[in-house]
Amino acid sequence: METSTPLIMEKTSEKNTATFTHLSTLTQYFIPFGNYIFPILIWTSYKDKSEFVNHHGKQTLNFQLSLLLYTLVLALIAIPVFVTVFLKNIPMEAFFNDDNFVIRNFDFQGNIGLLTIGGTAVVLFGLLKVVEFFLVIYASIKTSNGEYYKYPLTIPFIK
Repeated sequence: METSTPLIMEKTSEKNTATFTHLSTLTQYFIPFGNYIFPILIWTSYKDKSEFVNHHGKQTLNFQLSLLLYTLVLALIAIPVFVTVFLKNIPMEAFFNDDNFVIRNFDFQGNIGLLTIGGTAVVLFGLLKVVEFFLVIYASIKTSNGEYYKYPLTIPFIK
């Protein structure tokens, strides 16, 4: 029975460092901007010492920057759509009705197209975050096995 071997045999310390570079992006769930701060710290500390760590540091940062760009595009679609639909449907007396905020006569039918576009952008953002989580785990596993990994749909900002 044949076993698969890693493409490149790297030192254990290099594999661990590269793996932690990928896993450090998960700090975004606990620390704001942790998905940028910690990979940058690890990568800049080790990029000159190991080509393996340098490759994975660049891949990690390029993936995170690509996700940021995709998120900004989705936000630029969703936010104006929802604000436009909301503001277009607020009656002027909504703000002055017995000190209560009342929305009457909201027209879903006239805005179903815009709401669908905005809703689709929100759903795509959610899917992007789920896919990101699993790709980070997958990249970490590949890296810990000593393999070079490239994230899909990643723009090479750092060459």
